[in-house]
Amino acid sequence: MSAQADSLKSILFALGANFAIAVAKTAGAVFTGSSSMLAESIHSYADCGNQALLIWGLREAKSAPTPDHPLGFGKAIYFWSFIVALMLFSMGGLFSIYEGIHKLHDTEPVQYAWVAVGILVFSIAAEGTSLWGCLREIEKDRGTQSLWHWFRSSRQSELLVVLGEDIAALGGLALALGFILLSMITGNPMWDAIGSITIGVLLVIVAILVGTEVKALLVGQSAQPDVVAAMRSHLEAQPDVAKVFNLLTQQLGSEVMLAVKAQMSPQTSDIALVDSINRVEKGLRDAFPELRWIFFEPDVRD
Repeated sequence: MSAQADSLKSILFALGANFAIAVAKTAGAVFTGSSSMLAESIHSYADCGNQALLIWGLREAKSAPTPDHPLGFGKAIYFWSFIVALMLFSMGGLFSIYEGIHKLHDTEPVQYAWVAVGILVFSIAAEGTSLWGCLREIEKDRGTQSLWHWFRSSRQSELLVVLGEDIAALGGLALALGFILLSMITGNPMWDAIGSITIGVLLVIVAILVGTEVKALLVGQSAQPDVVAAMRSHLEAQPDVAKVFNLLTQQLGSEVMLAVKAQMSPQTSDIALVDSINRVEKGLRDAFPELRWIFFEPDVRD
């Protein structure tokens, strides 16, 4: 099994970087009058709010089970991750597109463009550092998978969101820098407006991709396929288990629920059967610490 990625560390890393970037971009937008820079500053503040929601979601997900929520609140992180994906779409992408369209017919050139360029270069460096921190945590979880395959199969919604935000931010910064330079070279401020629209489209695409993955988790997904396969192999290797008929899992935040239907090896009494099931359950918990609930049904047929 791979090491567990530290989601909170990635979120805090991104929060610190994005707040510093947001302050720098705000100063740059006021000083230069750049619509791309203004769009980017709003995006960075939205990212800070998004990361605060993810921290709240991680905290809520650790709440103890209650009679109304007997399986706990692990899925709360999926809800807040989905909200963040929507915010990335509405507060980031749509605002950037609106601002760009509003500025399309603006004939005022970007003021103090080199200040904007300097701030964007600083922001690219800071956001790159944040992305590096996120990827470092993802490496603990994805093993030999490609990054895209990990994105499609990961059950850590908060890491999906942070990765999406960081990639969108870096892409947006690069676009803003490129279009501001085009505006400087050509003397045509229209390029700055086009840059804002392009940034908005990028944010919308990322929001849709992240939202789609988180929606699947919110509706209900199994544990990762390789984890399910490892659990089945573990059970089949136990001398107390004669045959595994069925195995169902559901990912609940950082925890997993497992339901097993299996034929047990012959036992001398009902007490011995219960003891053998308890041994199997203990072995599962030792091998898979993320297991919070195990429901075991002994049977002779599926």
